[in-house]
Amino acid sequence: MHTATAAVVRAHGAPFALEEVRVDDPRPDEVLVRVQAAGICHTDLSVRAGHTPFPVPAVLGHEGMGTVEAVGAGVTSVVPGDSVVLSFASCGRCPACLTGRPVRCAHWPALNLFGGGRLDGSATVFGTGRHAGSVLHGHFFGQSSFSTLALTGERNVVPVPAGLPPEVLAPLGCGVQTGAGSVLNVLRPEAGHTLVVHGVGSVGLAAVMATRLTPATRVIAVDPDPRRLALARRLGATDTVNPDEDDPLTAVRDLTGGRGAERALETSGVPRVLRQAVDGLAVSGVCGVVGAPPAGTEAAFDVPTMLDRGPRVVGVNQGDVVPRVFVPALVELYLAGRLPVDALVSVFPFEAIEEAGAAAVRGEAVKPVLLMP
Repeated sequence: MHTATAAVVRAHGAPFALEEVRVDDPRPDEVLVRVQAAGICHTDLSVRAGHTPFPVPAVLGHEGMGTVEAVGAGVTSVVPGDSVVLSFASCGRCPACLTGRPVRCAHWPALNLFGGGRLDGSATVFGTGRHAGSVLHGHFFGQSSFSTLALTGERNVVPVPAGLPPEVLAPLGCGVQTGAGSVLNVLRPEAGHTLVVHGVGSVGLAAVMATRLTPATRVIAVDPDPRRLALARRLGATDTVNPDEDDPLTAVRDLTGGRGAERALETSGVPRVLRQAVDGLAVSGVCGVVGAPPAGTEAAFDVPTMLDRGPRVVGVNQGDVVPRVFVPALVELYLAGRLPVDALVSVFPFEAIEEAGAAAVRGEAVKPVLLMP
């Protein structure tokens, strides 16, 4: 096993605490990564709060970037020393994986969210000191990258060019690919279309940036935080709506001449906002849903309107991407100046993880990224 420093959540609602841990050796299809940077995502904070089911004590983190430390005997795509971005886990063997839809992997819940270990139930992270030998639930999104070492599967790692800013690369594996992929892979706005982004955190702002790469002519950002609305304008939004000041549905209809928006993306996870997003669609419009409220949350729609206007509501997971294809494309777009991911990032040292999480909750940091020692 290997010694690492990890941010451990001992109980739901408890703070992140840096502890020495032991990380298992890689199995034949696994890769050990020395983490350089890890983004903090809403899902990490939701698990910590107990809103998203995941067993504790746990090591979270699922936007890792680092350098390959060691590889299992069967790994062929990376070698020690390679720079990699870490993304979600998939089995590679089910029908969805075999047909290029790893986000719909038959084992997605166990591999990424609810298992706390490998698919066979074995643990990958263990306590030391007074917790010596105890199991820490890890393998979060197949990586648990709130640690100086992350054990992950070969399918999770995406090789990237060396020497690029770790704080820019880390969010590509979840938040940025989710927002950008939702637009480019799922919603696919056409010439003259309007896209409304409800909620412009890191995912929503990535969607705004990605829409600039499409022929859509209007991008409306809806958010109650004036700071995020200002950033959305900088990143390509043509219009902004503060729901604390104006009714979003009325605003969208006014901005589109009463037609409504051909495309919408809902990122907040608030049922009321989802209803507004769908009601604001044009005839045959499409709303992508990426906001993830607690399990059991329901949303209501007006059925006659659904029948009359024919909207489509589509659940989107991780932007429907294939990471090995999509993340390198994001890197190229960033290098070309067409996807300014760095505008979203606020950097914190690893030991300031509590401060970073609080800054995200307060809206002071769009995408906090932890730099490892």
